Amino acid sequence: MSPKPNVPITIMINTLTTYLSYGFVQNALIAGTLSAVLGAIVGYFVVIRNSGFAAHALAHIGFAGAAGAALIGLSPLEGMLLLTVGSGVVMGGAGDKMSRNDTAIGMVLSMSLGLGTLFLSLYSSFAGQAKSILFGEIFGVSQDQIIKMAILSVMSLGALAIFSRRLLFASVQPRLAEGRGLSLSALSMAFMAVLAISVTLASQIVGILLVFTLVIAPAGIALRLCRSFWSGILVSVVLGVIAVWTGILLDCMTGYPATFWITAIFFVIYVLVEGYCRFFTK
Repeated sequence: MSPKPNVPITIMINTLTTYLSYGFVQNALIAGTLSAVLGAIVGYFVVIRNSGFAAHALAHIGFAGAAGAALIGLSPLEGMLLLTVGSGVVMGGAGDKMSRNDTAIGMVLSMSLGLGTLFLSLYSSFAGQAKSILFGEIFGVSQDQIIKMAILSVMSLGALAIFSRRLLFASVQPRLAEGRGLSLSALSMAFMAVLAISVTLASQIVGILLVFTLVIAPAGIALRLCRSFWSGILVSVVLGVIAVWTGILLDCMTGYPATFWITAIFFVIYVLVEGYCRFFTK
């Protein structure tokens, strides 16, 4: 007699197959993959350059951009992109004076939240979208947004590929790089523009308040595990994509938000990796 099939597993597989046939789930997986890949790669440089607070500030600046876009008839994505890229270039041009000054970044962050609140009060019908902007709405991504996200991702990764070697050198040995004729300000401005795009795309998935999840978490974990640059990038990307896909599918299965699952997955991985590195490695 053949063994009976495992009914719960069969039901789960059938349920996942059904969800994967839905267009909104497919859009979520594609958008999540784009955001995870770009966020993981850019985040690797963010961690190396100790620019995490700047990334956090850009996310909050994006909130003001998204809220203000409604007043002039633009989409939240376009508003976030315009304001974050512009702010990122300004912050990059300021160099150490800005990126190393937590007080200055904190004031920009606070002012951005204040502007976002003001714009919401001026355009009350936009308030319904505020929750999705702050916490993400992965299943609300449209095909038009995916096309825009794909174009922005390709452009950002292409630009990063062009100056990544110089950026890595300037991040690790800034004084030596400057002594060899590299323009630290130009590199910083270019990188902050790419970071702004990455933050904007990541916020479409996990929201502005949790943008650290896709930009910082996979890269931070990868740096604890890997010694070489390319292996770190690869591990960071793999972790980001796996966490996003798992979070989205768990959302489908349980009804709990994908954002919660994604952040929980990264937290568990971080705790395990940190524990391993502390107690089993020197």
